[in-house]
Amino acid sequence: MPAKKQFWLMKSEPDAYSIDDLERDGSEPWDGIRNYQARNNMRAMNVGDLVLFYHSNAKPPGVVGVAKVCKTAYPDHTAWDPKSKYYDPKSPEDAPRWEMVDVEFVEKTPTMVSLEDLKAEAALEDMVVTQRSRLSVQPVSKEHFKHVLAMAGAKTKVR
Repeated sequence: MPAKKQFWLMKSEPDAYSIDDLERDGSEPWDGIRNYQARNNMRAMNVGDLVLFYHSNAKPPGVVGVAKVCKTAYPDHTAWDPKSKYYDPKSPEDAPRWEMVDVEFVEKTPTMVSLEDLKAEAALEDMVVTQRSRLSVQPVSKEHFKHVLAMAGAKTKVR
């Protein structure tokens, strides 16, 4: 029986990796996550889960596109590379501490939905990102996901 589709929001600083970069690349490993809750969220992802792509540390920050999970969690090799900014000498290769998933481009939304816009929507008041959350990978309810897609004028449809 296939896993139930889940919905997520993943944050990336646009100068580090933007929705334009994902569109150009097609798919990409989501590496460098060094927060246990975010890592655990990635461990819970299934192929086909949809993702709101969120530009953080931008002016303004907000949802700029849609991606989907195309490979489930596997060890994040950047933890073992001393030259990587994500290097973690406490993460042994035989018992990896950190994991990543691969995501693929779905669409750039016609309209960016800023954090301010998300917070202004009463229907989204319980959305994790509106609760001062700095968490880089977070769950989103199906209802919230659909609402944000509508606000963004996205083509992506959720059933």
